[in-house]
Amino acid sequence: MHFSTYLFYSIIFSVLLLATALYLTRDRWKHLLPNAPLTRWFYTRLPSSFTGDIESGFSSSHFDLHGNVASGDARGGLDAAAKAAIQRIMKSRKVDFDEGRRIYMQQRFRDNNIGPDGRPRDPKFVSFS
Repeated sequence: MHFSTYLFYSIIFSVLLLATALYLTRDRWKHLLPNAPLTRWFYTRLPSSFTGDIESGFSSSHFDLHGNVASGDARGGLDAAAKAAIQRIMKSRKVDFDEGRRIYMQQRFRDNNIGPDGRPRDPKFVSFS
């Protein structure tokens, strides 16, 4: 065999070895690329039914979807964008569903200028008790 053949097979082997290593360690580095097209592709493949949401871990004792399934709820499951954001939080911070949902809601409140107590932070806001 020629030197170029050995070089070709060595490069192919190295690429396969690198790809395998990246695949096996993806949980350690994938959260560093939150807006990459690759991660968006993964998160668009989330289930679109309450049964699928339960199987994917988007249910807990505090946020129970079994009642929706038992009553035959025909809706398409939870909001896909919220599920994707919560799943990113769960994987990057290694937390359970309840904690991921809490962090997601705190971020949504902060982004919409709402305080932790639920009141708007707008200086023009007036409230009557």
